[in-house]
Amino acid sequence: MYLKNINILGYKNIKESSLQLSPGINCFIGSNGEGKTNFLDAVYYLSFCRSATSSVDSTVINHDSDFCVIEGVYENEDGDELDIYTGMKRGVKKRFRRNKKDYKRLSEHIGLIPLIMISPSDTYLIEGASDERRRLMDVVISQTDATYLQALSRYNKALQQRNSLLKMEEEPDGALLDIWEEQMAKEGELIYEKRKAFVSELLPKFQDYHTRISGGKEKVSLNYVSHCQRGPLLDVIRRDRMKDRAVGYSLHGVHRDDLEMLLDGFPMKREGSQGQNKTFVVALKLAQFNYLSATVSKTCPILLLDDVFDKLDAMRVEQIVRLVSGEAFGQIFITDTNRDHLDSILEASDSSYRIFNVEGGKIV
Repeated sequence: MYLKNINILGYKNIKESSLQLSPGINCFIGSNGEGKTNFLDAVYYLSFCRSATSSVDSTVINHDSDFCVIEGVYENEDGDELDIYTGMKRGVKKRFRRNKKDYKRLSEHIGLIPLIMISPSDTYLIEGASDERRRLMDVVISQTDATYLQALSRYNKALQQRNSLLKMEEEPDGALLDIWEEQMAKEGELIYEKRKAFVSELLPKFQDYHTRISGGKEKVSLNYVSHCQRGPLLDVIRRDRMKDRAVGYSLHGVHRDDLEMLLDGFPMKREGSQGQNKTFVVALKLAQFNYLSATVSKTCPILLLDDVFDKLDAMRVEQIVRLVSGEAFGQIFITDTNRDHLDSILEASDSSYRIFNVEGGKIV
């Protein structure tokens, strides 16, 4: 699957842009703050029905506009075209269409156009709270497994309902708590099993990519931690119901899962330098790409690389260039302020390419 052309109106600082794209490598050059990342975010939006940087749709609309539109035409491996359109006005629910037909539920779209994005904000995976790492798992698994996305939705609804009961001033209905706890346990154990299988499959690919980028200078690992490992989830949730009632929210469940990131056996958060952290997340995201390539039938994911070379030494940059220039990758979008990095990739690759200059939201 690759994006043939894209039309953008009023998306962040991109007031109007219409681009014909290469099925191989697309390079976007410009200074910081000119709109390179905003363009990648528009491509991301067409895959996930949301921005990579904000959960509030209205924030992506240009300050001088009352609406924004993104429309992309894709071509799959069989040569069939796919038209994806999204439009939104301030204060009005967004529309999402596939071949001119509105979706009934946006969840039906997730996974149709698999995509992996690597950006500077990915360091939050290491430095941030556990919800960042859960989201990493959820975003990838949801693209390959519709039952996972449905279970996650049902779990979150049950969690929200249970928390509402826990916050009540009067004593909540015990029977209602039982119902929502049973729902959380049922969906939570399914989510746990799928996350565990995902991490198990991802780990060797991640370690291989990291070894190749770092030259084997460090050993990295991932450790999935969940309350489901303490026994039947229903028992774990109910065990501390009184404590949950005291604090007003649910202390146990898969919404508290974490993915420990380790460097030479110690937490990356404590041990890693900026370059090591960047290497870690790049290897992790490339492993996710590999995972999607193996699990999404006949569809090579789109890869977005946003300012990926910053904070890396020349050796690691060279190894990443070799990796993404290989046959395993399909359409790639790369942003950088340094033309030399992009020239190195183009010289190492036999793929077709296009180069775009970005300035003040204008892309040429």
